[in-house]
Parts: sequence; structure tokens; C-alpha cells
Amino acid sequence: MVVLPPPRRSPTLNWRLCGPGRRFGRAYPGCMARITGSWLSGPPADSGGPATSEFPGAQLGLPKTGAGSLAGMGRRIAALFVDWLIALGIAALITRSGSASSLTLLIWFVIGVGAVTLFGFTPGQYFLRLRTVRIDAPAPVGFVRALARQVLLLFVVPALFTDADGRGMHDRATGTALVRSR
Repeated sequence: MVVLPPPRRSPTLNWRLCGPGRRFGRAYPGCMARITGSWLSGPPADSGGPATSEFPGAQLGLPKTGAGSLAGMGRRIAALFVDWLIALGIAALITRSGSASSLTLLIWFVIGVGAVTLFGFTPGQYFLRLRTVRIDAPAPVGFVRALARQVLLLFVVPALFTDADGRGMHDRATGTALVRSR
């Protein structure tokens, strides 16, 4: 008779088991907190300190104002709007008609991935003096991060939810930040 060892559990599948012997669905305080507690739950209640940091970007080591400081939501939305208008114009030139919504989305996507990969900013970000940077290393954003960031931006909703520093979920997921360049 052959005795097989118990199956190994992958650390990526911990969402199914919230603890030893506890199945998904049972009450277990802290099961989802490990996943979402990083920024959705806010500061700990017993911290004794202020609820937020001094200014957006302080926890990331970014300056309060000037070049390198985090961009505000208004500038981000304006840059996105400029990028969309550029994509709409290119799509209108290609199709020579008014119904080019799918092509506009595709062009916006390609411009976003290509420009951030090559230059660190999209045309709209350039006009509004913004730049996409990595926060974990002084290196270019790179293709994979730019692609993941743009895919998350397709859904719009991740950009609307921001953490205490003002970074959207798409920036947190890719380890990037949108900062002022000048």
C-alpha cells in the first residue's frame, strides 16, 4: 500500500482557505483584511497619529510641491481627456466617418502603452507637464507595467479609487505614480 503525502497548498490560493481548517464563506476576521487591508481600511485605530500623512506622496518619499510631486486629480483627468481627443482625431482621419469608437479605444490604448514605455508620458501628460514614474526604483516604467496600467485604465473604475496618497488602483497595482515633471 502506497501512502501519498498530503497535497501542497499554493500560497496564491490562500483566498480559498482563510486559516487552518476554515473554508471560504465562514466568518474569519482578517481573511480579507490581508488582501484589502493595505489601503482600503485606512490607518489603524490605535496608531495615535494623524489619519493621513502630511501631504500626498509623503509616504512614497516624493516632494510636497514642484517637480516630482504627485499630480492632482484635475490634471490627471485633463491629460486623459487630451489623450482621448488625440485618439479620436486619428481614428476620424483613418475612418473618415463619425463612428469610430472601437478604433478610438484601440488607438488610445496603443498610444498609452507605447508612449509610457518609450518616453514615460503620454501626449496629454506631456502637455500638462506630468510623467509616469516607478516608485520602487529609479528606472523606466517598461512595457509590462505600461501595458498592465493601460489595461486597468480601460475599466475606468480603478482610476477613480485612490489611496491616501492620491494614487489610483491602477498605479498601486503597477508600482507607478503620476507626478509633475516641471
